[in-house]
Amino acid sequence: MINQWIFNSLTPEQKTDQAALSEALGVGRILSQLLVQRGINTFDEAKKFFRPDLNDLHDPFLIKDMDKAVDRLNNALSQKEKILIYGDYDVDGTTAVALVYTFLSHYTNTLDFYIPDRYNEGYGISYKAIDYARDNGFSLIIALDCGIKAVDKVAYAQTLGIDFIICDHHTPDNRLPAATAVLDSKRDDCTYPYKHLSGCGVGFKLMQAFAQDNGIDFAQLKPLLDLVAVSIASDIVPIDGENRILAFHGLRQLNNNPSTGLKAVIEVCGLKDKDVTMSDIIFKIGPRINASGRMQRGEDSVDLLVEHDYESAFQMAQIVNFYNDERKELDKKMTEEANSIAENMEADEDKSSIVIYNKDWHKGVIGIVASRLTEVFYKPSVVLTLDDGCVTGSARSVSGFDVYSAVQSCEDLLDNFGGHTYAAGLSMKLEHVEAFKQRFEAYVSEHINKEQIVPTIEVDAQVTFKEVSMRLYNDLKKMRPFGPMNPKPLFMTTNVYDYGTSKVVGRSQSHIKLELVDNKSNNVMNGIAFGQSSQARYIKTKRSFDIVYSIEENTHRRGEVQLQIEDIKPNEK
Repeated sequence: MINQWIFNSLTPEQKTDQAALSEALGVGRILSQLLVQRGINTFDEAKKFFRPDLNDLHDPFLIKDMDKAVDRLNNALSQKEKILIYGDYDVDGTTAVALVYTFLSHYTNTLDFYIPDRYNEGYGISYKAIDYARDNGFSLIIALDCGIKAVDKVAYAQTLGIDFIICDHHTPDNRLPAATAVLDSKRDDCTYPYKHLSGCGVGFKLMQAFAQDNGIDFAQLKPLLDLVAVSIASDIVPIDGENRILAFHGLRQLNNNPSTGLKAVIEVCGLKDKDVTMSDIIFKIGPRINASGRMQRGEDSVDLLVEHDYESAFQMAQIVNFYNDERKELDKKMTEEANSIAENMEADEDKSSIVIYNKDWHKGVIGIVASRLTEVFYKPSVVLTLDDGCVTGSARSVSGFDVYSAVQSCEDLLDNFGGHTYAAGLSMKLEHVEAFKQRFEAYVSEHINKEQIVPTIEVDAQVTFKEVSMRLYNDLKKMRPFGPMNPKPLFMTTNVYDYGTSKVVGRSQSHIKLELVDNKSNNVMNGIAFGQSSQARYIKTKRSFDIVYSIEENTHRRGEVQLQIEDIKPNEK
C-alpha cells in the first residue's frame, strides 16, 4: 500500500514564533520548528517540555470522587479490613495492580491481589472474583484499569457487604456503577485537567492522594514511576501533559534504578546496560508482561513485578519470556490465516472495514491480529473467535476514526463491550455475528472519511544530509519520550542516490542496508529500510529517489548517526 506523505509546514505566525524561539533558546531552525509544530511557542513552554517537573503534576483530589476513595481506604486500613487489589490481565492492568499492591503493602498486611482469567472470567470485574472476595473475607476491592461498566457486578458485591473503589480510564456509559468511588477523568462530571491517564496512571493518582492525605513524602512514590512508564508506553496513551511528566521520570527510574521485577525483564529482553526507550517498552518489555495474561495466568506477571529477590524474579522473567515465544508463534500463524482471509475479502468486494471470525483462533492473540490487519489493509478491523460458547473479539482502528463508537452502534447485538477511540473489546452470541458484520460495516462506511483509509506519514521537516549530524541527534534526544502527541520526528530528503554499496539483508532478505548521498553535500549516510526490499532493484539503477526517515544512533559505530528509513519514493519522471 502506497503511503501519502503529509508535510507539517509552518504558518506565517508559527514562523514568527519559531524565529523568536530559536533566539530565546539558542537552538537551530530544525529543533525550533519541531517545538512549534508541537504547540511549544515560548521559552517557558520549552523549559517545561525539556524538563518535566513532578511538582507540576495535578492535585489528585481534582479527580471526581477522590476524596471518597481516600476516606474509604483510610477507614479500611484503620479497621484492618482485608483489601483485594483487582486488575485487568494486560500490561496496564498488571502494572497498576503491582503499583498499588507494592505501595499499600508498606501500610497493611491484610492485602492481596487478583487478576481474572482471560478464558474463564473474561475482561473486567467477574462474579467469580466477587465470590472469591466474599469467601476470603475481603470487604474492599480496588479495581484498576477496569470496572467502569460493572454496574450489575458492583451491585451484587454490595449485597455481600463488599465495597468497590474503581480506578479506570475507559469511556463510561451513561450509568456509572454504584461504587464507593469511581475515579475516571472521562466521566462527564469530572473536571480533572488531564483526560488521558493510563489505568496504572489512575492507580498512581490514588496512591498520590492517599500519601498526600496521610503526610507521606512524595519521594516514597517515585520508585513506582517505572511501572507507570511501562503502562503509558504499552497502552499507547498520549505522551503530553501529565503523561509526559510521568513517562519522563518513569523512564529515568527504569534506566537508573528499576524495580527488581522490571530489572529481570530488562535483562531477559537483552536491554541490560542499554538506554531503555519507550520503543523498547512497546516492542520488548510490554509484550513479555502481556504474554502471561494472553497465554496462561496474568497473576504470573504481577508476581514478577512485585518480587524483591532478584534470582526469583529472573526465573519468573524467563517463564514470561517463554510465554512470549509461544505467543509470537501463535501470532504469526493466526496473522497469516487472517491476512489470507482478508485478501480474499478485498478481491470480492470493496468494504470500508474488515470483520473476521474463526472459532478456533486463540482468544489471547486476537487483539494483536486485529492490529496487524489494520496495519496491512488500513481499515478498521475486528477479529472474532469462539470462547466457551460465546463469541469474543478485539477491534482496532486507523488514525482519526473512532472504532469504539462503531462498536457502540451495535450494542444491542452485544453482551459486553468497552475500550478507547482506537481499540475496543466486545462479546456477543454466535447468532449475532453476521448481523454485527453488516452493522459494523454500515457504520464505518457512513462515518469514515476517504483520507482516513489512506496510510499517511507526517513529515516534520525537509533537510539535506549536511544538516543530519550527531549534534542534531542529541537535540532530538532531548525531546524524548516519544509517542502519541509527541511522535518521533520524521525528516525528508529528496533526490538521494545509492552510493554503490546498498544491499538486501535479513534472514528473509526483506530489508535494505543503504549507503546514500544527496546532491547537496558530500556526506555518505548509512541507513536501514525494514521490509522494503522491493525497492532494491530501483535503488541499484543509480536513479534518484526521496526518503522519509528518523535519525538514530548507529549502534555499530558509536558517535555516528544512522537513518531508519520509513518510506522510499522513486523519482520516475
